[in-house]
Amino acid sequence: MALRSASLPLLLLNLLSLYTSCVSSSSDSITTNQSLSGDQKITSKGGNFVLGFFTIVNTSSNFYVGIWYNKISEFTPVWLANRATPISDPARSVFHISQDGNLVLLNQANSLIWSTNSTTSKYSSTVAVLLDNGNLVLRDGGNSSKVFWQSFENPTDTLLPGGKIAYDKVTGVGQKLIAWKDSENPSPGSFSFEMDPQGASQYLLQWKGSQTYWRTGLWDGRMFTGIPEMNGMTSNHDYNLTYFETDKEKYVAYFVQASNIISRVIMDVSGQLKMLTWVEINQQWTQFWFEPKAQCQVIALCGPFGICNEHSSSYCSCLKGFRQKSPKDWDLSDHSGGCVRNTKLQCGGNTTSLQANVEKDEFFQMSIVRLPDNGQNIQSTESSSKDDCELACLTNCSCTAYSYGSSICTIWYGDLLNLQDQYTGSDGGTLYIRLAASELPSHRKNGHITWLVAAAGVAGFLVCVVVVWILVVWRRRMRRRQPISTAELPVMGGLVVFNYSELQRVTKNFSDKLGAGGFGTVFKGVLLDSTAVAVKRLEGLRQGEKQFRAEVSTLGTIQHVNLISLRGFCAEGDDKRLLVFDYMPNGSLDSHLFHNDSSKVLDWSARYQIALGIARGLAYLHEKCRECIIHCDIKPENILLDAAFNPIVADFGLAKLLGREFSHVLTTMRGTIGYLAPEWISGLAITPKADVYSFGMMLLEIISGKRNTKQAETGDYYFPVKAAMQVTEGVVDCLLDERLNGDADMEEVNRACRVACWCIQDMDSERPTMGMVVQVLEGLLEVNVPPIPKLLHDLGVYSHGESIHFELSA
Repeated sequence: MALRSASLPLLLLNLLSLYTSCVSSSSDSITTNQSLSGDQKITSKGGNFVLGFFTIVNTSSNFYVGIWYNKISEFTPVWLANRATPISDPARSVFHISQDGNLVLLNQANSLIWSTNSTTSKYSSTVAVLLDNGNLVLRDGGNSSKVFWQSFENPTDTLLPGGKIAYDKVTGVGQKLIAWKDSENPSPGSFSFEMDPQGASQYLLQWKGSQTYWRTGLWDGRMFTGIPEMNGMTSNHDYNLTYFETDKEKYVAYFVQASNIISRVIMDVSGQLKMLTWVEINQQWTQFWFEPKAQCQVIALCGPFGICNEHSSSYCSCLKGFRQKSPKDWDLSDHSGGCVRNTKLQCGGNTTSLQANVEKDEFFQMSIVRLPDNGQNIQSTESSSKDDCELACLTNCSCTAYSYGSSICTIWYGDLLNLQDQYTGSDGGTLYIRLAASELPSHRKNGHITWLVAAAGVAGFLVCVVVVWILVVWRRRMRRRQPISTAELPVMGGLVVFNYSELQRVTKNFSDKLGAGGFGTVFKGVLLDSTAVAVKRLEGLRQGEKQFRAEVSTLGTIQHVNLISLRGFCAEGDDKRLLVFDYMPNGSLDSHLFHNDSSKVLDWSARYQIALGIARGLAYLHEKCRECIIHCDIKPENILLDAAFNPIVADFGLAKLLGREFSHVLTTMRGTIGYLAPEWISGLAITPKADVYSFGMMLLEIISGKRNTKQAETGDYYFPVKAAMQVTEGVVDCLLDERLNGDADMEEVNRACRVACWCIQDMDSERPTMGMVVQVLEGLLEVNVPPIPKLLHDLGVYSHGESIHFELSA
């Protein structure tokens, strides 16, 4: 937007002030004879939004004119006029309608800071009105339908319900949401959200307006193909997602039907697009949905020479030998400046014989990283060896890193962007970072050792061999007498690498069996420090050794309070692959739900917290891991309980370890068929929504304390059918485990029953995400009455309090 120079001299402005008045705070509009200055403001007619001057930080001298929420406790701006050009003295600045009918902001020096720059009607009839949906509209005072400009068509970083991010089909220019530079600076940052500038009906997240790092997928008439979970919005009673297209523009807008829901979509400083909902009971914004799910997918998130790690709370850090360029910016979540070297490169590879005393640069090896993808700085050539590749980098002072693999030498010049640690994707590998020699201890050996020193070394070596042989013999004898200590074992990626023979001793030759399933048998073991562990002996794996170790190493980095902790593993051939976990003293959930001992019945509070914990663990697997992990076998037998009865999701890594054969194993496992989503059986692609279905089925069992197939006097009936019918009728007390004698929070029971029935909908697009399930169980989101799944309806009908029984097929 081009700014005009001020059209009114200071004297004329002062004369005009004789004929203008300040706006009343109860007013919702600014007319041609009114203005805003200082702490004056206008409020929308329903009181939802306020327009006026404000500062982001109380101690700052930067002031802005903008719109913010009026009815919530947390100050939240949704639109700013002068986001890139703050003023310093709001008391002497003026926000009013100029002679040409535009809404303008003049600072204390009478300089034009911002203008609507629209073609308006004559001066006397223009009015600016703040609507109750947060839209500031400049329109004809005599004809409200004649709109010259509106903030909804000129957003900053926020999209409000009813607003739009449109693509102009005539000009080929689209509107954008642009993130703040940092958490305290609203000036435009590097990340933006807009409709595809090529004209396709999809939205893109972009870095610096040029590089796309996430897309919604095309609009198919109901939803965006890249985010199927948004399909629920198109049919949700509270939210409505609608596509609009005319000869001039096209866009998708979302609306909120319920007046008590406060919602917004923002382009966040993190580079993620987020949908937030205000939760009054907690007095805070709650994240409802976000993309991309992997934070490290955001381009250049950590800046030059920064490295991203999905398993770190701060995500960004600096490479070895580098420090933050601007710690203040990093504290404000702006990592775009990246990192700078602690020590300048010596470029010793270019020194002559007269400069032999200058230390050459060295290289720091980083394994399992995503290689930089700033493509214009990459030079790939065939090389005979890694040493040749290193030399090629070392002899060029502009080279900052190299990698070598499959006889290909890749060299980077200048800044390194988009590095990611602990990465096992196809574009990952080992990177050698060039550093000044002083940053690393030298690993090079002196080649001019005298023969006398060499002889002494050989003698010392022979002595060491004898000593080591004696120690090995002694240690072997001792090991036969006692369990091992994990401190004695090698470590890979934070995991202990056990020997098969050592795990035999730990488990007393696999004698203390805890349980068995379709993937192997679990045994109890005790380490030297008396720590109890569970050792699972896997069966049926056909992976190569290298792939198995890589997958296990990845799983070992996943940490969540509701996911089983992997301590280590053994990999000595197909028949000697074992996983070592923490031991859970209270066993599996099924042993506490489906038993006849009334003294061990889980009360409702414990059941609800177990369900919530399981949901949180699955949401982490689906949405927080570097790569989405689908569990594929959610059932009570795979939920363990620790000493405090906290739920621990087990076997979550078997989908990755077993690969393509997993679906075949599942469908042949006895007892698991009752938790399989319809897409498993129909052969459709499996998504995280398959876990959602299984969770819903299991949640019904947690509520009822019975298997979903319950024996009745007259035959078998399918409990989920009864549950779906009862939820539809609004009567759920009969679904509660009768052993609880009605002692339960019925609001929680109703909430759990509703979300369970949403989870078991036939189509995966109609099911919520696990993140949404967590928010429902936490009471942060309201959940409507779900429809009866067609597959369940076809199995049986529930009417007038009686069930129609049927025989279940094998």
